[in-house]
Amino acid sequence: MNTPAESTRRRRTGLRAALASAAAVALAATGLAALPSSAVAAADGLVVQYRTSASGASADQSEPWLKVRNAGSTSVPLSSVKVRYYFKADSASAAYRFACSWAVKGCANITGTFGTLANPTATADRYLEIGFTPGAGSLAPGADTGDLQLRFHQASWASLNQSDDYSFGPQQSAYGDWSKVTAHLNGATAWGQAPGGNGPTDPPDPTDPPTDGARLFDDFNYTSHTDPRINANGWSVRSNSGGPGVPGATWAPENVTFVSQSGNSVMNLETSTAGTGASTRHTEILTRSMKFKNGTYASRVKFSDAPRSGPDGDRIVQTFFTINDLKAPMADDYAEYDFEYLPNGGWGEPANILYTTSWETYRPDPWEAVNQHTSDARSYAGWHDLVVTIDDNQITYYVDGQHFGTHGAAYLPERPMSINFNQWLIDLEGQPSTTPRAYDQQVDYVLHVKDQVLTPAQVNTMVSSYRSAGKTFEDTVPGS
Repeated sequence: MNTPAESTRRRRTGLRAALASAAAVALAATGLAALPSSAVAAADGLVVQYRTSASGASADQSEPWLKVRNAGSTSVPLSSVKVRYYFKADSASAAYRFACSWAVKGCANITGTFGTLANPTATADRYLEIGFTPGAGSLAPGADTGDLQLRFHQASWASLNQSDDYSFGPQQSAYGDWSKVTAHLNGATAWGQAPGGNGPTDPPDPTDPPTDGARLFDDFNYTSHTDPRINANGWSVRSNSGGPGVPGATWAPENVTFVSQSGNSVMNLETSTAGTGASTRHTEILTRSMKFKNGTYASRVKFSDAPRSGPDGDRIVQTFFTINDLKAPMADDYAEYDFEYLPNGGWGEPANILYTTSWETYRPDPWEAVNQHTSDARSYAGWHDLVVTIDDNQITYYVDGQHFGTHGAAYLPERPMSINFNQWLIDLEGQPSTTPRAYDQQVDYVLHVKDQVLTPAQVNTMVSSYRSAGKTFEDTVPGS
């Protein structure tokens, strides 16, 4: 099968937010979950309003639409707020996917992860936890988030049974205060009543990240590809020729740019073509040092299904990966761990597909590969939280807080690697037009924590703490 292997064969050349609410803390200490919603609303804290856009007992997807209101007297940074919607899984093995259809605060600033309750009940054993990035801003006293039009579904798209879900209210066709959805401020419950046995006195989920350990964090807060801080911070914007991708293409550093979105700097990788090798411009940025091995790697990446301009259809690859060099064909100390999104298919796939691939080794000619991959053939257009963890036993991939795939010990790295992002065209066969077109891949941040396995929730908390502190770059990972 000509899968991500083909991409790699050609690639070788190339504190927590600090906010103290005395009222919220006092309420948590006195058993807030037992209070009626009217008492919660009057307690100088948060209020959650809910309505459903899918009121049937069964549905293709659940659609909890939410608003969060600040009923207090001080401003609340939304990055310190979590909201939980509780439901009963349709089976013990059921996996779920979250999506934001529309939000006043912007879907790019909304996160959704799934968790399992420590004390399952007849109406809840899972929850959807909604969080906010720093780009969502703060809620002034009396203000609310506006609509959060959210949805989730089974990964298999099998129908959901909503009638036994704790937080589901089929009669809620308009927004109203809803105490069966909880809100948490800096870890303390500030609104609502969790299902029995899962209240604020129970041990919380371990969302606090470790405070020690070497790490790399970069918010990509640069002015252009010529910003001297890029080189000073250990990055190289690729300009040398070679693979992967279209023969004769140029790797164009000027197509790596930086833009501001909701007050946050975002890196943009543009790949363009007019249907010939000479007109094709690929983009890549990578760490100069190969010093990253076990631990956690994370990034927030925006994939695109369609070009920013011009006709669609090119077989483009959008990536986040780690890699080291192949010393010899089938060398057993080679390593690579990929997220690769193909919006228009390729490598034998007819349409959009996301791959995660863990590599042991390969031989370029004749082609032979030793790897393990997981894939999901659907659209991943939009912003996604990508996390891969490597310990002494396995490699685990997460997308948007959900487990995506686990690969075995045979594929663990023997040597350190670099961290890379690139966007490139497999070939020019998907779109033969000579009309110019350009594709964008955007990157919000990158994080590596050496030798520590973090959960996606811990990653989000660590990134929020960097941003709350106004820290855009840190690298304490020792050189290899």
